[in-house]
Amino acid sequence: MVSRTDIPERELSRRVRVCSTGWGVAEERKLILVVEDDPDVGPVMEHVLISAGYRVQLVAALAEALSQLQSRTYDLVLTDVMLPDGNGIGIADAASDRGIACLVVTGHALRLPVEDLARHEVLLKPVRPRELVIAVERRLAGPG
Repeated sequence: MVSRTDIPERELSRRVRVCSTGWGVAEERKLILVVEDDPDVGPVMEHVLISAGYRVQLVAALAEALSQLQSRTYDLVLTDVMLPDGNGIGIADAASDRGIACLVVTGHALRLPVEDLARHEVLLKPVRPRELVIAVERRLAGPG
């Protein structure tokens, strides 16, 4: 077992800060469903969100996301729009119907009907890591 005296002061300070935000206990961290089929983008989003203190479930298809949404409780759904088996707006709508916060990410905003874009907060690709974390925090904080 590690005692307090075995941990350098700087590291201890970091651990205390992390624990005080709720990140120190996995059960208290928010769970995010990330729906992204691009094998270069999904793992990066997952890494950024885990580094920010969230638990993340990464899936690559609409059908898998809908299945996950029915079997687990998520705090937020972050979905790409263009998925191999459908439109990510469908998963965002399903999540919203369950009272789950949503973020939609796309590089194709100009191809989408304005009514789809109006229902959900949209981030344009490429998304910077800080921008992603700020948007997630904003959505988790509540409507508005």
